[in-house]
Amino acid sequence: MESEPDIRVSKIVSQSTGRDFSLCTIFFQNGCFVVITEGEPRIGAVSMAISASNKVSTAKIIPSKYDSIFINTVAEKISSMLNGISLVSLHSKSQLQLDDMKAIMGEVIDKVGSKWHEGQ
Repeated sequence: MESEPDIRVSKIVSQSTGRDFSLCTIFFQNGCFVVITEGEPRIGAVSMAISASNKVSTAKIIPSKYDSIFINTVAEKISSMLNGISLVSLHSKSQLQLDDMKAIMGEVIDKVGSKWHEGQ
């Protein structure tokens, strides 16, 4: 019997900048797909990371106009937490501020961490 992917949606509000982001996580047995979007749901820049033997490899699928280092960091963090594959999509209307990145990363770590603890 095959299990269905676990889909979770949450809203992130960066307190200092007031920007609203949506976070959708889809978990599979061997990894997850994370979609972070500002405003209307859209697919944005996409990075992929895979973790094997405590080594993480990343690849840009669709390059980011603004935040390529951030999206790669998110993909690497998720991949290492789950010891699997992560795909991360980020659509933002403009360059992210540090507070936006902190809010997004905090929520991603919270969602992925809670899922990882459920699987233990």
